[in-house]
Amino acid sequence: MLTIPNALSVLRLAGVPVFLYLLLGPRADGWAIALLMFSGLSDYLDGKIARWLDQTSRLGALLDPAADRLYTLATIVAFVLRDIVPWWVAAVLVARDLLVAGCIGLLRRGGFAPPEVTYIGKAATFNLMYAFPLLLLAQGASTAATIARPIAYALAIWGAGLFLYSGLLYVVQTRTALRHHPGPVCI
Repeated sequence: MLTIPNALSVLRLAGVPVFLYLLLGPRADGWAIALLMFSGLSDYLDGKIARWLDQTSRLGALLDPAADRLYTLATIVAFVLRDIVPWWVAAVLVARDLLVAGCIGLLRRGGFAPPEVTYIGKAATFNLMYAFPLLLLAQGASTAATIARPIAYALAIWGAGLFLYSGLLYVVQTRTALRHHPGPVCI
């Protein structure tokens, strides 16, 4: 069922190719920043509205993190292509997502549900979603770019650290669950 929160998540997902076009095509950074800001706001609002209107759903539980991951991945790849961040930063963050996907696959194979999203993971996403538009803004030579640069890098470093730490937590949770499982699935 397409509820208001789910519609916001779908709209966020639909914004990913538009964002990539703006960033890599005409390099319309101002519009790309605006779209990133809309994405961050809609990410916040969809959860609040879902709880407020009692419209939480399984679809929403899948769409919201999918939109987060897709925006994060698209932004990182675009930033590497634009030389805003080095390739190894993208490699580390993508490797973490692949590791978490592997953990979720192992858990499902063992009959377990995926671990709940942690506040560490939410904080990582929050920091990265604030860092991305500021990193883009920091590319200019204006006073705003000069002010944005240290804030952008601080949020990006903190967000990446939390992102990696949350991935480690998934590995530990997966290992703990599978270690106590009597079946053949183990790591």
